[in-house]
Amino acid sequence: MKQEFTMFSLIHIGFQRQSEYYNIIEYQGVDEVMLQDFARAIKGRVILPNNQDYDTARKLFYGGFDRKPKAIVRVKDASDVQKTIAFTKENNYELAVRSGGHSVAGYSVIDDSIVIDFTDMRQLEIDTELKTAWAEPGLTSGEVTNELDKHNLVLGFGDTGSVGSGGITLGGGVGYLVRKFGLTIDNLLAAEIVTADGKILRIDKDNHPDLFWAIRGGGGNFGVVTKFKYQLHDLAECYGGMMFLPATAEVIAGFVDIAQKAPDELSTIINIMPTPPMPGIDKDQIGKLSVIALMVYAGDPKEGERVIAPVRALAKPIVDMVKPMRYKEIYFPEDESYHPKAVGLNLHLNTIDFNLAKIIAHLNSIDAPMRALQLRVLGGAMSRVPIDETAYANRKAPIMANIAAFYGTEDERKARQQWAESFAKLLDQGNPAVYVNFLGLNEKDRIRDAYPGKTWERLVEVKKRYDPANFFHNNANISPTPVRQIHPAQRSK
Repeated sequence: MKQEFTMFSLIHIGFQRQSEYYNIIEYQGVDEVMLQDFARAIKGRVILPNNQDYDTARKLFYGGFDRKPKAIVRVKDASDVQKTIAFTKENNYELAVRSGGHSVAGYSVIDDSIVIDFTDMRQLEIDTELKTAWAEPGLTSGEVTNELDKHNLVLGFGDTGSVGSGGITLGGGVGYLVRKFGLTIDNLLAAEIVTADGKILRIDKDNHPDLFWAIRGGGGNFGVVTKFKYQLHDLAECYGGMMFLPATAEVIAGFVDIAQKAPDELSTIINIMPTPPMPGIDKDQIGKLSVIALMVYAGDPKEGERVIAPVRALAKPIVDMVKPMRYKEIYFPEDESYHPKAVGLNLHLNTIDFNLAKIIAHLNSIDAPMRALQLRVLGGAMSRVPIDETAYANRKAPIMANIAAFYGTEDERKARQQWAESFAKLLDQGNPAVYVNFLGLNEKDRIRDAYPGKTWERLVEVKKRYDPANFFHNNANISPTPVRQIHPAQRSK
């Protein structure tokens, strides 16, 4: 159900999901009385293992996880979050927080935990005069983008529309507008947060500035954010879309060179991966490696066509879907039943001055139906923000790389993981930087590489101040107590 109200220039959009269930539960077990009392005390709904939709509610975007929480709490507002935190602490339960359920490490749902689920917190308030918006974390990136489009406004998130806006914001937000408008956190003006001691705080650069600094890149370590205030940007029609090119060393090197020399308006992501079946693709190309380029020129479409022309000149495109468009079109439709099992690794590169023929050969060395090397050319606006401005400190590396491969069985998972690790060694240029939103479950020892130097020290101090007992630890955790750092060269030993 959608409601729309207009008062002067304020547009208030609320997303609500009707439910056939009331906030009355039937549950039998040792926690029965406590859970029933708790359910009656909140506005939202408590989903338990005997509820019909429990299995659907606990499912994550990525396959390979079969987590079974004690309860999933569909909160309605900050007071519900406040009460859920208190209940969880009082009963010594684990806490998990779910925005869109895309955590690659599966932190959105934890076994035997109480899950704060933001599915029903989907309110969006847009001020078209000030070009700001207050958004609740149950909204996906695509939903926010679609509503902003109605007012010729944009906000950069990531590369997938179904990702929850809350999780991607707290980790940084590296998407299709990163070179023009910076990271998502570079456009965060304020937030509402519930801390471990149960306080509901409104934070910004003037109010609790240390906490506001920390949540911009520090993830969910410091509290549960229930509302975000963003700075928006004007953008009506732009130029972009998807283009398939032959996977040759010349095309890969040429594309990265063009993207790095392009004006800030052009942000790109390329995936070197097997060609999927789709309209316009010859059958003999399906399964063979292609360079799949996703591009957005955040400016005049005619100028965008001129800037992207050198990409088309690299080789005859296999498919060319780049055109004048609305920014929202860069988020392609997704299949809700799609839950891939994947392994992956994230790293940062200084250049791609290595043997690209070996890179292509490595991609062809396994038979996984989907294996990929993704390259994101960075720089632009995100690199000009001072390193100490936010907790996202790895702003200077020119290129971010992601390695991924799908698997089916446990044996395949192990083999794919070994393949990914050997691939990372092939690409390694001595830069240990990592993006916290791409850290896998088995990469907890890399957390310091997401927050190098003084950034880590500052984050620990904020953690000690707001969560000294480390209540919020089911995440890429910043511990308030010292932990031994593992040097990158020692990780495989």
